[in-house]
Amino acid sequence: MNLPNTITILRLLLVPVVAYALLIGDVAKALILFLVASISDGLDGYLARRLNQRTRLGAILDPLADKLLVVSVVILLTWTGLLPLWLTALIILRDVIIVSGALIYHYWIGPVQIAPSYVSKVNTTAQFILIVLVLAVGADWLGLTELLPYAFAIVFATTLLSGVDYVLHWSRRAAESRKRKACK
Repeated sequence: MNLPNTITILRLLLVPVVAYALLIGDVAKALILFLVASISDGLDGYLARRLNQRTRLGAILDPLADKLLVVSVVILLTWTGLLPLWLTALIILRDVIIVSGALIYHYWIGPVQIAPSYVSKVNTTAQFILIVLVLAVGADWLGLTELLPYAFAIVFATTLLSGVDYVLHWSRRAAESRKRKACK
């Protein structure tokens, strides 16, 4: 087990702790823990590249940790009334489509190389910033409630673009793979 993977596992372990803080209404603690998890997301990737310690396990666990963190937090923020249901539904729908598409591709075409696109990285960053902003407003640390609709719109757009980008990318790859198999 290398250092980047250990950090990723620690981030996974933070997910239920952040969720619990939100469930008991301690939004300030949830914000601090979410920030720690967010920083660890950047740190594990940086260390994996810098120390040349990229692993298949890390390639699987890192996006899994991100998704579990984001999905659990947006569901709880929606449940507490801090995030609109339509945005949470879109975030979850995008992830369901991506995971379903990856499974279908794996079973019909072949192995899936997990690699986030640029648009997906922008989307993840936007989602993390939105969550921090919503938590900070919810904890009464920021009085920027008027900015929330703009942040919702940005995350809506990046989530939609990222989902479409993945569908188009993997549809092209599937078509190319089928064409290669048909030519053999």
